[in-house]
Amino acid sequence: MAYYNVIFDKGVDHVYDYLGIGEAYAQSGIGSCFTMEVHLHYLRELSLGDKVQVHFQLLDYDNKRLHFFEQLYHVEAGYIAATCEHISIHVDMKTRRSANFSDVVLNKLEQLLKAHQNLEVPSQVGHTIAIGRK
Repeated sequence: MAYYNVIFDKGVDHVYDYLGIGEAYAQSGIGSCFTMEVHLHYLRELSLGDKVQVHFQLLDYDNKRLHFFEQLYHVEAGYIAATCEHISIHVDMKTRRSANFSDVVLNKLEQLLKAHQNLEVPSQVGHTIAIGRK
């Protein structure tokens, strides 16, 4: 189960690198993105050695936060094995407080959101967790 999280983290690393807030940025000590909330749905089992692919969809953002969704696909069989919805926040590593993204990052986020605006919002987005008793 924990490996699904690792795969989702590795998937978003590529997007963070594209945005300029990835590994090199975090290692610079300037800033980083912290996960605020995650909702994971385990839909089908994967086995060791299965080839997988992560699809990323930006749902929304503001000056400090990202709301995104990832789907973990089994490459050969084509099914979605798991989904993961995230809210992340940008943090100034010197103050350890939330901080605005740079204008460069905000421009890239705007471009990415425009590219994703016509994608269907997956049914798992926004789910709450409950057993169902009232």
